[in-house]
Amino acid sequence: MPGLPAASPDEPRLRHMPSAGEEAARMAAVRRYNILDTPPDGAFDRVAVMAARLFDVPVATVTIVDADRIWFKAAHGLEGVTQIGRDPGLCASAILRDDALVIPDTLTDPVARSNPLVTGPLGVRFYAAAPIITSDGHRLGTVNVLDTKPRVITEDDTANLADLAAMVVDAMELRLSGLRLLREEQERRKTQEEARERAERDREAIAAFASTLQRTLLPPSLPAIPGLELACHYQTASPRDVGGDFYDVFPLGADRWAFFLGDVCGKGAEAAAVTSLTRYTLREAAQHHDDPTDVLYALNSALLLDPSMGSRYCTCVFGTLHPAPGGGFTITFATGGHPPVFHLQPDGDASMAVDGVRPTIGMLVGALEEARFASHTLHLAPGHGLLLYTDGLTEARTTDGNMLGEDGVAAFLARRGTAQAGRLVADTVNLLAALPDGAHDDIALLALSVPHQPVPEQPTAMAHTLAAASFDGADRAGQERPR
Repeated sequence: MPGLPAASPDEPRLRHMPSAGEEAARMAAVRRYNILDTPPDGAFDRVAVMAARLFDVPVATVTIVDADRIWFKAAHGLEGVTQIGRDPGLCASAILRDDALVIPDTLTDPVARSNPLVTGPLGVRFYAAAPIITSDGHRLGTVNVLDTKPRVITEDDTANLADLAAMVVDAMELRLSGLRLLREEQERRKTQEEARERAERDREAIAAFASTLQRTLLPPSLPAIPGLELACHYQTASPRDVGGDFYDVFPLGADRWAFFLGDVCGKGAEAAAVTSLTRYTLREAAQHHDDPTDVLYALNSALLLDPSMGSRYCTCVFGTLHPAPGGGFTITFATGGHPPVFHLQPDGDASMAVDGVRPTIGMLVGALEEARFASHTLHLAPGHGLLLYTDGLTEARTTDGNMLGEDGVAAFLARRGTAQAGRLVADTVNLLAALPDGAHDDIALLALSVPHQPVPEQPTAMAHTLAAASFDGADRAGQERPR
């Protein structure tokens, strides 16, 4: 095929000089591909090598035209050169054309003959370049072939050069897609990490809120009652939930005291509202009713009358105690749907007789208007103990997968050989800790015991608070407070 003539400024395929706006748009496209000053890339290096081989020239390059420089993305046969000035520039002239720029002899071209590649040690005499044109028409740079002697190339050669420039565009698009996917993946991971951090902060905030709210629903400590020992334990199934179990011990005056322990249906804020109403009602009703059954009736009415309680109900043990003639305490209690109270008495052979005591009638509290309750009275003599608990204890599972049950707990307590309140609670907590899965529900324990020693005229009472309000399931050290 005939050779192509040298390029001329008057050729019809020469594009007009770009306006400032067009150049700004072109530079925005350059920045979009994020390719300037990036390390060598095999895809672009292969294009340069292929161009040198196809045209049998010593030098071939892939360049990007920056605002004030020509930057070499790939260079074959051009060692130590990474960029040259844009003006006067062969590549800068090539991107003004719609077709390839071919200069058979650089010394005869008014622009090329002053180029550093021509005047410098390399002594370039032949130059041909095809513009790298994006799909939206922006010319980013060129694929160039250079020789140290003049030469003429064919139309097929220029078509091959244009194909190489198109390969560069494809490589840049693939690279851009990869970068976009990488950024999207990084953003996705960042979003996931932020979501995880936010969820962790939320979990911590919920746990802190639940712990704070739980403390408002439990007594900060047990009171000191002359001649009586008290111990308690509380743990929730989850630190992020407000438990529905509750207990309290408080004075009624004239050497009378009241105690209660129970379990509200459900967990969370709604259960906390029921617990708060329950505790307030029991404390208030105890000031006006001597009979524990009347206190439970008052609670039943309060839960049914308050529309905010919905269908919430609870189980409960409520009792009163006062010193008995001859020592110990007389205890009268009523239950509403609650497990039996364990009464422990010495059995004469280093073991304890454990009796599960429950009044004859005791329906759920707050479930039915016609609920009925009954009371039971017992003597808590010296050496005796009483353990109140919620069903999280009896429903805990042993190694064989069966629930402890009331019989299992009673058998365990019988082997303890003591009815002392602190030991009862501590041993029960240790039992739960030794189970393979621990406890799956909230647990509240309240123990009362009368020491063997006779009560002096000026008694020194001990209030034992073991693992008090253990919201995270971890035991806290017991406390003794002499009075």
